[in-house]
Amino acid sequence: MSAEDDEVEKSSAPLIEHLMELRTRLMWSIGGFFIAFLVCFFFAKHLFNLLVVPFKWAVAWAGLNSNKVELIYTAPQEFFFTQIKLAMFGGLVIAFPLIAAQIYKFVAPGLYRNERNAFLPFLIASPILFLMGAALVYFFFTPMVMWFFLAMQQTGGDGEVQISLLPKVSEYLSLIMTLIFSFGLVFQLPVVTTLMARVGLLSSQALADKRRWAIVIAFIVAAVLTPPDPVSQIGLAVPTILLYEVSIWAARMIERKRDKEKLEREAAEAAQPTPGDAPDVPSA
Repeated sequence: MSAEDDEVEKSSAPLIEHLMELRTRLMWSIGGFFIAFLVCFFFAKHLFNLLVVPFKWAVAWAGLNSNKVELIYTAPQEFFFTQIKLAMFGGLVIAFPLIAAQIYKFVAPGLYRNERNAFLPFLIASPILFLMGAALVYFFFTPMVMWFFLAMQQTGGDGEVQISLLPKVSEYLSLIMTLIFSFGLVFQLPVVTTLMARVGLLSSQALADKRRWAIVIAFIVAAVLTPPDPVSQIGLAVPTILLYEVSIWAARMIERKRDKEKLEREAAEAAQPTPGDAPDVPSA
């Protein structure tokens, strides 16, 4: 039995111990999420005002008075439930590193050491990429989308009815949460494809051959996940295609590294003498 097999054998445990370990990890994850939820709910109004900042930027881009940005709610309980939804979303984002760490600690004992070392960088890269997608939504796409909708207003006069945009707090939060979730999910594409390439389920050549299909699927997914406007759909599809190209490049790097390690291993095995070979003895 190899050393790696011994390592996994030592980490094996009865079913009851696995269930107790799972319960502990779930308690830590739920507790972390609950604490983050309470903190976010306490600051829900401040967080909502922070999320309205891109709307203010869009109002300024449209040449309107950004100091008079107004949102409404049409049901007595609407803003309360909006704050709960915002607290749940914020709590999940804040508690995600803790939840991911608990998942890793539960799964890690069943992995080889090289598998744990390979999995850990992706565990770190995933939240970083999600935050990059969320930042892109906050600083660029939300103001652009809201500016697109603001451009449809009518000021009134000359036989026209005045039509003003007064977003509901729940619908505005749903819009920005959908955009953040969509972009954060899309930004996980390099992580998923690189992991699949590392375990041999995907190859860079297969990804390159399916590039045309990937472009079509990117626009279909963007049409489903984003509001029905061309700005947000193109804004999600283009980064998806760019991230797909990054995934192809990452898969090639993994394949080159794997081929190099294979050649080095074969060279080391070839350099070792076989058991049947005897050293040359000089004649007397």
